[in-house]
Amino acid sequence: MPIDQYGDARLDGVSIRSLPKISLHDHLDGAVRPDTIVELADDAGVELPAGDADDLADWIAEQCDSGSLVEFLAPFEVVTAVMQSAEALRRVAREYVEDLAADGVIYGEARWAPEQHVAGGLSLEQAVEAVQQGLEEGEDAAADAGHDIRVGQILAAMRQGSSSARIARLAVGFRDRGAVGFDLAGPEDGFPPAGHREALDHLAAEFFPVTIHAGEAAGLASIRSALLDGRALRLGHGVRIAQDLDVVSRSGDTVEVVFGDLARWVRDREIPLELSITSNLQTGAVAAWGEDVADHPFDLLYQLGFAVTVNTDDRTMCRTSLTRELALLAETFDYGLDDLERFQLNAAAGAFLPVEEREELIDLISDGFAL
Repeated sequence: MPIDQYGDARLDGVSIRSLPKISLHDHLDGAVRPDTIVELADDAGVELPAGDADDLADWIAEQCDSGSLVEFLAPFEVVTAVMQSAEALRRVAREYVEDLAADGVIYGEARWAPEQHVAGGLSLEQAVEAVQQGLEEGEDAAADAGHDIRVGQILAAMRQGSSSARIARLAVGFRDRGAVGFDLAGPEDGFPPAGHREALDHLAAEFFPVTIHAGEAAGLASIRSALLDGRALRLGHGVRIAQDLDVVSRSGDTVEVVFGDLARWVRDREIPLELSITSNLQTGAVAAWGEDVADHPFDLLYQLGFAVTVNTDDRTMCRTSLTRELALLAETFDYGLDDLERFQLNAAAGAFLPVEEREELIDLISDGFAL
């Protein structure tokens, strides 16, 4: 069932693209259309490593498919360089929503780091306002095309920097103007959440939702810090929680597993894992288990009852979409529509929304899968 980023796939005779979906982990600067990057670079006088959109897309894909998170992050410097004006941010955010809507997404959370978009003279507040305007324009455009979608902002602080406390206050300040959550992003190994105590304490005191990149480029200690120091309600990727599982035996569909305390806590508390299959393979996050989709511990985690969700991480960098990610999983692990529905229900339950609105999403998903 291999498909490209913009293609569709059918499962049990049903178009996967047409099914209602939830997108929890999708970076704004990782989802910019290549032709938009080229046009914005021309306007801003930014030199690109490739002259046209197709060649640029190939360059980005080559850089990202390296098996290293550090190499994977390199193209973001090019993309953020063209996103330094209010108009650029507004356009990128608008197209971000339009592309999600075209993929059947009904709720999404746009994750981005405002501190990386002020080199052109914008204040942090102006940058957030520009993105919010673009998101709302995208929602309106989608509605005009007959697709209802809502997208909130997750404001990320770069964990290797010193602005996390300011970004935390910014996020809380915009909680009624589009911001739904906070994240720590950037190089994970060596920069634990414990180093951002002021920011994380402030967010906890304000009861503001937090998701933290953990268990992607670093292991169990990173996840533990995200939960204990960050009070994270979700884990950004979190795939290395599988390191806390000791698979004793396998027999057919039966797996005997001994849980570590951390894995049991994450499973029993139903803490959502923001898993991204293609990205996890490209960054080497699952290298301990192998290099193919079939080696990814997604299915093990799912069968053991973890709250797994399916995400793209970076649609442009990974040349993927939610439709493609779901198709890959269905093909590899022989999932049916009931499984794909469960992944969306997990995501809806973990969305950074009031319970009433999460229940509305759950109803929309159930209705959309009732074929």
